[in-house]
Amino acid sequence: MVDRPGMITPEIAEKYGVSPHTVTKTWARHPAWPAPAGKRGRYKEYDAQAIAAFVRGHIERQGVKLEPRRLYTAQQLENAGIGIKASTIRADLTRGRWPEPDDTEHGVNRWYGQTVMTAMTGRRNYRRST
Repeated sequence: MVDRPGMITPEIAEKYGVSPHTVTKTWARHPAWPAPAGKRGRYKEYDAQAIAAFVRGHIERQGVKLEPRRLYTAQQLENAGIGIKASTIRADLTRGRWPEPDDTEHGVNRWYGQTVMTAMTGRRNYRRST
């Protein structure tokens, strides 16, 4: 197999775990998307390092850093800048895509920071916090 310095849409999609549609209709429309380096077959070819830099700078999200033993409500998590709205947390909780609350005193769902940080590492495009 030949190791190519360039990547085409299907290769980009496979490497980053997204659909080719996401690459062409969302990422490639971003102003910071790199210019094509050439063409391979019917696809534009992009420099692999330029694509990696774009993903690091515009797609990947930094790991969440919260106080591990503090309890947070969904709204407090949104305000802490975890990248997810409180309404999304509530919806994901009802769909089983968010962990059960660590505390429900007075009918308020609250999660420990550690629970949230663990949950966020399983979401797409979130890096582990260091």
